[in-house]
Amino acid sequence: MATYLARRIGQSLLAVFLTLTTVFLLLRLAPGDPAAAYAAPSATAADLARIRAQFGLDEPMVTQYGIFLRDLCTGNLGTSYSFHASAFQVVMDRLPYTITLAVSAIAVTTVVAVPLGVWMARRADTKRELGANVLTITGQSMPDFWTGVMLLTVFAVLLPVLPASGFTSWSGLILPTVTVAVLQLALISRLVRREMTTALAAPYTTVARSRGVSERTLTWQYGLRNSAVPLVTALGTRFAALLNGVVVVEVVFGWPGVGSLVVRALETRDYPLIQATVLVTATLAILVQLLVDLAYPLFDPRVRLGKAA
Repeated sequence: MATYLARRIGQSLLAVFLTLTTVFLLLRLAPGDPAAAYAAPSATAADLARIRAQFGLDEPMVTQYGIFLRDLCTGNLGTSYSFHASAFQVVMDRLPYTITLAVSAIAVTTVVAVPLGVWMARRADTKRELGANVLTITGQSMPDFWTGVMLLTVFAVLLPVLPASGFTSWSGLILPTVTVAVLQLALISRLVRREMTTALAAPYTTVARSRGVSERTLTWQYGLRNSAVPLVTALGTRFAALLNGVVVVEVVFGWPGVGSLVVRALETRDYPLIQATVLVTATLAILVQLLVDLAYPLFDPRVRLGKAA
């Protein structure tokens, strides 16, 4: 286990480093001038030159990269151009909102999609299962922005029972959560249906049924447990993706999370803020994947981390 953890941590650090390096290079190679985005519309060429010197943008790219690595090693991710504050602190102020939205969406997805997928597997090749399949495919086909706009129109305009934007109360979490969960519900329920159908048709299930094991036990103890590894993998992957910020949903609902922050940082070409956001979200995503890997032996004793016995 110790060897496995050490290897995974090393791989994770390398992945974060390569991600940050790639983002650094792409930002500098992309068209546009951060000084022009930062300066007033009436700024002169001398003003732009002064701003570039202030932010170190007049240095060669190699020099900028060396300064970036030096500051990264000391925990200094720079000062945001637009917020005039520590870029890391700006990201950390927004991160709790993104985590709240991600956790609530995954919780709703798990509570609804797993029983729905089991129900579809138990009724495979029936009209009711076909109807449920049509609904899940419809949910999987709807874009996030369209779902969000429709929910806003119904529950914030026509029936003004929920707030349209922001997070002034917990009721403001409902519409963004449902919008994010719709797509996740479709993906996870279809995955559970496929895995459960395979598990319930497996030889060990047939033997257990012939020995008089109840259908409830076959479904929830035999079938679902043997479908847990791909289910946990899918939920972990979706959760890690949500931690990177649901940009469209956050913009539609005015959610003060990391996704809307990235949009603003890209509009203003705020290099330090973009790099800090990538560092934080990439680290969280890798950490979630590591926790998912460590959870595998809990669901399948055959899985061994590290060297096999």
